[in-house]
Amino acid sequence: MPRNRRTVLACRPGVNGEPRPENFRTEDCGYPVVQDGKVLAKTLFLSVDPYMRCRMNEDTGSHYLSPWQLDHACEGGGVGVVIDSKHKDFHPGDYVETWVWPWQEYSQVSPEGLRKLDPTLFGSRLSLALGALGMPGATALVGIRERGHVTPGANQTFVVSGAAGACGSLAGQIARLEGAANIVGICGSEEKCRLLMEELGFDHAVNYRTDNVADRLKEACPRGVDSYFDNVGGEISETVIKQMNEGSHVILCGQISVYNKDVPYPPPLPQEVTDILKERNITRERFLIMNYLDKFEESGIQLAKWIQEGKLKVKETVVEGIEKTGEAFVSMMKGGNVGKMIVHVADP
Repeated sequence: MPRNRRTVLACRPGVNGEPRPENFRTEDCGYPVVQDGKVLAKTLFLSVDPYMRCRMNEDTGSHYLSPWQLDHACEGGGVGVVIDSKHKDFHPGDYVETWVWPWQEYSQVSPEGLRKLDPTLFGSRLSLALGALGMPGATALVGIRERGHVTPGANQTFVVSGAAGACGSLAGQIARLEGAANIVGICGSEEKCRLLMEELGFDHAVNYRTDNVADRLKEACPRGVDSYFDNVGGEISETVIKQMNEGSHVILCGQISVYNKDVPYPPPLPQEVTDILKERNITRERFLIMNYLDKFEESGIQLAKWIQEGKLKVKETVVEGIEKTGEAFVSMMKGGNVGKMIVHVADP
């Protein structure tokens, strides 16, 4: 039997604790034997995402997320190749992806939620199934179309926080393609600011670590903010909301600034900010791509077309080896990625 390894949750960080590499352990494990109705796959790429922080707690705080179990393989988005199958719809050589892929080199995966990857869309970049052509890309596109109310020719200003991350780096570009006139990104380093403006076509970039965010937003958004793609929450988002226009819209995608804190999701806002939302009739509803799965395939086709035409640029930060998955997750939670953080486990 080939050697098999997995990365497990070794210990929990505590409800309010920051994740550490020591929370994870990579170990040898048994090689799976495929059962009737199941698929045996070799892992090629794994995804690490902010929502996974909730799964490190015994209580995830969410009805649709179950906790990772101690001493069991963690799981999340993954891409692999089928090497054995006892299911009629999947065959050896098929490239497949699912949101519940174990952090394991060889795994038996359930066909429920498993999708085949179309080579005409992905080509040789199978990792795109975890980023621009997967959950982050669909979240950005569908979120903007369903909640952003971007209108071509309306001279709108679109602000995105976490702008150099997997979802944010796409959202700013998509807002431009959808018709927004002024694209402003908020991120955490000068390097990321340069990336947003020089490579991804943002009009302005704000470094929240060194800039006065309120002052810089006033400079970058002289007509106020019409749509805000919120990936971070906390003080940054409160500052943006204070500069939003009457009848504007918040796309509530993520709140990474509070994922290490024991607070409800979405976290409560200060009364002053709550009053602004009400007085200015600003919409702010939680957006979850799982509620729009009927739009997933359509969005993937559109995103792939933009990528092939060179209209949408995709950034990835790739970490090598399954033993680095825990470290990649910790780094991503601290902003160590540009674009999508991907773990490359093996080649086909």
